[in-house]
Amino acid sequence: MSGLYRAPTNCIPDCCCGDLLAGLDHSGGAAFTRRVCWRRKMKIASVEHFLVHPGRGKNLCFVKLTTDDGVVGWGECYTQSDRDRQVTAHIDQLMRYLVGRDPRHIKAFTQGAFDDFAARRPAMDYYCAISGIEQAMWDITGKIAGQPVHALLGGQMRNKVRVYANGWSGGTASPEELGEKASAVIESGFSALKFDPVPGPWRTYIDKAVERRAIENVEAVRSAVGPDVDILIEMHRRLAPMHATRIAQAIAYIRPYWFEEPVMATNLDALAEVRRDLRVTGMPIVTGEALYGKAEFRPVFEKAAADIINPDVCNVGGILELREIAAMAEPYFVAVSPHNYNSTTIGLAATVHAAAGMPNFIITEYFLNFEELGGQIANPPLLAADGYVEVPQTPGLGVELDEDALAAYGYEAFSQRKIGD
Repeated sequence: MSGLYRAPTNCIPDCCCGDLLAGLDHSGGAAFTRRVCWRRKMKIASVEHFLVHPGRGKNLCFVKLTTDDGVVGWGECYTQSDRDRQVTAHIDQLMRYLVGRDPRHIKAFTQGAFDDFAARRPAMDYYCAISGIEQAMWDITGKIAGQPVHALLGGQMRNKVRVYANGWSGGTASPEELGEKASAVIESGFSALKFDPVPGPWRTYIDKAVERRAIENVEAVRSAVGPDVDILIEMHRRLAPMHATRIAQAIAYIRPYWFEEPVMATNLDALAEVRRDLRVTGMPIVTGEALYGKAEFRPVFEKAAADIINPDVCNVGGILELREIAAMAEPYFVAVSPHNYNSTTIGLAATVHAAAGMPNFIITEYFLNFEELGGQIANPPLLAADGYVEVPQTPGLGVELDEDALAAYGYEAFSQRKIGD
């Protein structure tokens, strides 16, 4: 739908919708299906969730809220390959607390769920469920208001957000092959990419051969992409500080853009130790994708454990929680680069809206291995061009999902992972 929005026919007496919308033109988007009077009472009538198999990585989880007036909101929940039905179970349990509520009362629901449903002891799966629900509530609120979500958060500071490519390095057998794949990513238009250079399973202690291979992988990528591309190094919380420091010091000469989660995210003393050891290199330390809610980020700032945080809008608590955490980081001169191991549809859209008005935002994540699916299920799809994603300008999140397309990518369990040696 595009063109001039008119006042809804179901306004209450003396409603100002017509005055507010006079001359307002939102062109070029299909993300808005129906307009409802802002002052009219409304409630959530139904809650649905969809698990979608993209063919690789993990199943994606989407939440759909529908109001009694037929307005639909979409959200996305973070999942892992064997932790997806745990998230939908939380959505099912939260459903009875959602139906009958006003979808615009976002903070009242998320705070109430934290206090009275989770009893102030939430875990990852709870935060994943709440994050998707919260995004869907924002989507509805924006549609009812006739505004993009970022406009309801204080407006935008940028028209597009920079993204780095991830999801491109899997299955590589040698440093040379890794370099070839990295070169192809840069040729497609990206100016930044991320990968984990350490081979083998995630282990705290590794031998010198594994350290050497990790260093060779980074060197091969730098050689392939040249000196001007930003290379982001991912460690996945796997290493003891001594290994992390040795690898980082050995690759410092190639000037990585950052060094992400070298040690366990909850061991902030160890993380701060690595940061101190690497200060002379100027290599920024990143953490945050495995932290949930504001309370878990506070000690990161107080202990000066990171230069950059990367909370994920699909597991940190949602759009507003992400913005509040970013505001906490500002006076500590900590930058924000939202993690986004989610689809290139709703999760990415929620990230972009949050980042549009975030002063300390620098870059966010774009998973190439989910891009094809995004083009099949989303209208319109969010696509990266020259390393950037445009900020949507249509009401709500600006992206709708095709339920028939979602059904075509139905849930499939992934192969059982190997546990232990």
